[in-house]
Amino acid sequence: MELLASLIWLLAGVGIFIVGMNFMGDALEKSAGNGMKKLLERITNNRFSGVGIGAGVTAIIQSSSATSVMVIGLVNAGVLSLMQAVPIIMGANIGTTITGVLVALKNDYFDMAMYLLAFIGVMMGFMKRERAKITGSLFSGLGLIFVGLNIMSSEDAFGSQVVKDMFTDIFKVIDFPLLLIIVGAVFTALIQSSSAATGVVITMVGTGVLTLDLALFIILGANIGTCVTALLASVGANANSKRVALIHFTFNTVGTVLFAALIWIFKEGAVELLVSFFPGNDPMSLQMRVSLFHVIFNVTTTLLLLPFVKQLVDYSCFIIKDKKSDDDTLTLKYVDRRLLTMPSVALIQVKREIDHMLGLVEANVNYSLSAVENGKLEHGKKIAENERIIDFTNSALTKFLIELSSNVDQSDERVIGSYFHVLNDLERIGDHAENFYEIGEELTKKKLGFSEGGREDIKKMHQKVLSMLEISKDAFENLNKNRLSELTVLENEVDGMKKELTANHFERLAQGQCSIEVSPYYSSAVSGLERVADHLVNVGYSIVSPVGSQKELN
Repeated sequence: MELLASLIWLLAGVGIFIVGMNFMGDALEKSAGNGMKKLLERITNNRFSGVGIGAGVTAIIQSSSATSVMVIGLVNAGVLSLMQAVPIIMGANIGTTITGVLVALKNDYFDMAMYLLAFIGVMMGFMKRERAKITGSLFSGLGLIFVGLNIMSSEDAFGSQVVKDMFTDIFKVIDFPLLLIIVGAVFTALIQSSSAATGVVITMVGTGVLTLDLALFIILGANIGTCVTALLASVGANANSKRVALIHFTFNTVGTVLFAALIWIFKEGAVELLVSFFPGNDPMSLQMRVSLFHVIFNVTTTLLLLPFVKQLVDYSCFIIKDKKSDDDTLTLKYVDRRLLTMPSVALIQVKREIDHMLGLVEANVNYSLSAVENGKLEHGKKIAENERIIDFTNSALTKFLIELSSNVDQSDERVIGSYFHVLNDLERIGDHAENFYEIGEELTKKKLGFSEGGREDIKKMHQKVLSMLEISKDAFENLNKNRLSELTVLENEVDGMKKELTANHFERLAQGQCSIEVSPYYSSAVSGLERVADHLVNVGYSIVSPVGSQKELN
């Protein structure tokens, strides 16, 4: 019964520790939105810059697995190349060592401060401001980490002599490097957090349950086990995303093999080296030795393999071949569901996806009005293909934004609301473009055409709409408010042109210059252009109002 009770306390401590990690990671992720955006904007082909970004992002969100999943999502969306992604993954391994250092600093005074911080965090959770709630979650998570650590190291868990005897017997059986590495890998894979696994190992060493020489091999195994999350995230992704996961696994495995061989051969020297940095037998010194080894392993492995990024990429391309894509299968160009856990990054990608959709809409408007004005029907297939992508993007992005909306703060909710309306407006403009092409197609089939005056009037209105499209596109893509008032002026002019062009058409009919058979097509074209103008105003003004209101322009 004593052993069972101790194991329950131990599991409770591990559970609270992991919950604290998740709380803190989620809070850091939400609060670091702008910082994440700035880091991502600095992504270049410079390997050292990539390592720095990977380490920085992981240090911010306290999860190398989350960084790996994010990178796989960005690679799958075509935003990152393999050459850019590999150094970021390497850097993530360095960033994750921060947790181990934090855990190793544990002492009575530090614990008391963390408990107080957890209480403050819970109280802040009752505040109305979103920023205060996020900060409260951060404090609560940090406090819970140390509550969990204390439970694990208490006399009821790892501190129990019964538990110590049990683990001593277990490690006598598996006192072999390969078995210890497998234990570390399996444990980490099960809880899907190398930071949590490292924290548990550091606590075991600090309580005397585990000796340093054995702990080193378990830490090496944990670095392999953390790759499982990335491997799972790559399932269903494109070939490049699978290659990122493979490189991550290969990178950590190569490092583990090298260090395992060195420690196996020079076990006493390795242990003595770590002890020399932190002499003494107090819990903090024992724990800092493990934490230091974790840092040395990841930094050294990165330095050794960073020069071989190209070779790692070539190796991954050799193992994982490109597959022929199914032309009938549509996917989003920049957005990947794996980015749902990174709202700030996901919103950047949603914006890029809408920018792409806007470009397709612009092309279809020009193609289709060419059919109306000049009877040019050669772009029919392209219009249909673009419209299929536009409809798919509208549907897929709407679903993605609905899921994303539950993970963002109030400021981002406003942005998401704006994107919902822009998607709807762009989809409607795409429908009007289809209608324009059908008008041109019908006129050609029936061998009808507008009069010279009718074509000139349609072209004038078309040019006004194109000017509006250019301003709306610039406003949305570059968040440029400078020309929004000009957009309003143009919309009023288009509204006036609708009445003017209709009057001109009836005058031409009366004078026999235009055929009555073309009247429905002419009216549809003019009405369609006026409606496109209305939607373009909504798109432009979406940057100042979620519903595209012109009243909110400052």
